[in-house]
Amino acid sequence: MKLKKLIAKLLLLGVGFVPSQLLAQTSLPLAENLINFNSSQGETLLVESKARQDYIPLSLQFETQENLAFCGVASIVMVLNALSIPAPKATEWVMYHRFTQDNVFDNPKTESIITKETVSRQGMTLQELAGLLKSYPVEVEVYHGNEVSLPEFRQRIINNLKQENNFVLVNYLRSTIGQERGGHISPIAAYNEQSDRFLILDVSRYKYPPVWVKAEDLWKATNTIDSVSKKTRGFVLINTELD
Repeated sequence: MKLKKLIAKLLLLGVGFVPSQLLAQTSLPLAENLINFNSSQGETLLVESKARQDYIPLSLQFETQENLAFCGVASIVMVLNALSIPAPKATEWVMYHRFTQDNVFDNPKTESIITKETVSRQGMTLQELAGLLKSYPVEVEVYHGNEVSLPEFRQRIINNLKQENNFVLVNYLRSTIGQERGGHISPIAAYNEQSDRFLILDVSRYKYPPVWVKAEDLWKATNTIDSVSKKTRGFVLINTELD
């Protein structure tokens, strides 16, 4: 299926479009167990998905991480902008307000959780990811990989993907799903029931495209030990705070 035909079909179905920044050429080959979103099969999985509410808002706010350690930062920025959380001025755009991978650390509460300099050196743990999100007016649920069964993992994320104005960020070990190589954080944008796969909008666009990964493989990748926290990785569910 050609990209132009896909876009036309997605618009007809009300799914949206495929931003060019999601489909740029990447440098690393994909393992056979992963499906490239920028393929006929990958495109079809999105068209046939019934749990894809997060795809449009996340694709509209897509970020490529600014350095090798900023996967969590880029993911947070995508979610905050997609939720329309009041943002500070972005100095690079003078008068416009928008979260960036720089000003997201301007919140006074973030300093007590983790500094930008520390993240630049070592990335962030699942708890630090949740802590930074909680420094903004959002509600966050944290799930470690060893705390949820595969059915619970699958269902909690599917439920989120079927609803508007909430998002999922997953913290997983790349090598477990056949990628290079350590811990990583990115948003999940959709689920395809027939293939039992989740679509990860990988924020390291210089390295990998968005991929469809088997639910069981991703669950196993969250049930791995983070060397910093000494706890398992996992996922977070993010909602706007209730009044």
